[in-house]
Amino acid sequence: MKRAWFISAAVVLAGVVSAGALFGRDYLDGMRFEKAMNEIDRSEVANSGPWPQPQETCYFCHGAHGQSVNGWYPALSGQPEAYLVAQLRAFAGGRRPNPYMGAIARALTDQQIQSLAAYFARQTPAQSEAVYGEAALEKRGMALVAAKSCQTCHGAAFMGRDQAPRLSGQGEAYLAKQFAAFKTGERHDPSGAMNGMAATLSGEDIQAVAGYLASLTPGGSATGMQ
Repeated sequence: MKRAWFISAAVVLAGVVSAGALFGRDYLDGMRFEKAMNEIDRSEVANSGPWPQPQETCYFCHGAHGQSVNGWYPALSGQPEAYLVAQLRAFAGGRRPNPYMGAIARALTDQQIQSLAAYFARQTPAQSEAVYGEAALEKRGMALVAAKSCQTCHGAAFMGRDQAPRLSGQGEAYLAKQFAAFKTGERHDPSGAMNGMAATLSGEDIQAVAGYLASLTPGGSATGMQ
């Protein structure tokens, strides 16, 4: 009887070992798959829901995670959340006319606007493009932003705060276009500050300021600024 029990136990053990040899890798792969899916689930929660998420559609113009690498399109990464919310609502309401962004913003719910703003605000910003401007023009731009006290609203490092956007490292062409739009009144600042400031800039001033701000590394100190 005891011998029969030992034989049965040996058969069972052999079966377990054989099963482990046959299915052990599959079991481990299954555990890894489950762990990966759990990581994806956590990422989805952090990024405001499952893919495709609204921010994925922003990729084509604004780059991965909102970090534009095209000087014509603004980077959304690291922008103040309040600024992003205000601009999306302005696009949706027609207060900031744009045929593309207007249509996109009007299709968003208020919750989606809030989620998008929160998502892009927490992304780490970087310089949108390498800027190789003339030293004299860059020096002029630095002097102009100091004289106009731009850091009062946009922060000492021009990283933005509240409803004032991050200017540091934005695309040069985009910045120049926005300054020109404020100057002509095509774009309206609710406070009037940007329209008033831009009205005092010449075309060459605009290029100098845009070039200087675009040359800055987000998060770093503004060259020559106190």
